[in-house]
Amino acid sequence: MSDPGSRPGRLGVGVVGAGRVGAVLGSALRAAGHPVVAVSAISEASKERAAALLPGVPVLDVPEVVRRAELVLLAVPDDALGDLVKGMADVGAWQAGQIVVHTSGRFGVDVLAPARSAGVIPLALHPAMTFTGTSLDLARLVGCSFAVTAPGPVLPIGQALVVEIGGEPVVLDESARGLYHAALAHGANHLVVLVAQAAQALADAGVADPGRMLAPLLEAALDGALRAESPTDPVTGSRGPGAITALTGPVRRGDAGTVRQHGAALAGFAARTGAVDVVEGYRSLARSAAGRALAAGLISASTAQDVLDGINEGSPTLGNVSLQTDPQEDPE
Repeated sequence: MSDPGSRPGRLGVGVVGAGRVGAVLGSALRAAGHPVVAVSAISEASKERAAALLPGVPVLDVPEVVRRAELVLLAVPDDALGDLVKGMADVGAWQAGQIVVHTSGRFGVDVLAPARSAGVIPLALHPAMTFTGTSLDLARLVGCSFAVTAPGPVLPIGQALVVEIGGEPVVLDESARGLYHAALAHGANHLVVLVAQAAQALADAGVADPGRMLAPLLEAALDGALRAESPTDPVTGSRGPGAITALTGPVRRGDAGTVRQHGAALAGFAARTGAVDVVEGYRSLARSAAGRALAAGLISASTAQDVLDGINEGSPTLGNVSLQTDPQEDPE
């Protein structure tokens, strides 16, 4: 098999930010045959990461990394991205024809406007994955979805780069980036919070190894929810009830008494530990579960109301969903 670096169209890559994302993506591009010509790293952790994942690559300041690169990979915190792009424009660092890629989920290519004025090719490539900043992440890139935002004429460049490192490009409109990123953060980051809350409550209940107890349960629940997620109907453009059909437990069964007992038990737990957020989180998610189960026709309006009463005494409504009709009795 030929050396990937000998293939045509190889680009000299400059990595700005050897954080958990930048170092890994730089390593993946290198494995695909694009030589990494320079990397910036400030903290000791970043320098160690660069040494581990990009051995032999010189660690330079940002302007020099940009000057040397044909493809500049900007892997910096969201709040720093705009100032960095403008700062490099102010000192004339950007070069016409240079490919500039950022990895922020929040932004599309508008944030690269100062660089575009210099004639660069702007790309926003965000991997929908959490990173450890180690070589373990390289295998996880295979099959990972990347949100790709770019002007139409250069969109294939972004898609090709994603495919080269084993990912799956998903074209995303500039205007959708905020909602996209909020959805990912809500799903992934808040899942971590939810697990932490459940583990803390189990530990208070006397379970010696909460993680071991939770693992098979949560893995099965997540797998079921993802498998149940309904695709968009190609004719109507609507979606089915999706992941909520995998719901189990007292809300799905309409066990209002169990939900009420959960509230009491968690209130006692919060009083002992100060973990009030667990009570608030349980109630909020239980309300959402009841609302979605009702909308999907999994429970009746009267059952949903009983559950709501168990969660929050006297709650007359469920968001914007009317509790006056039963969707199981009136499918129209």
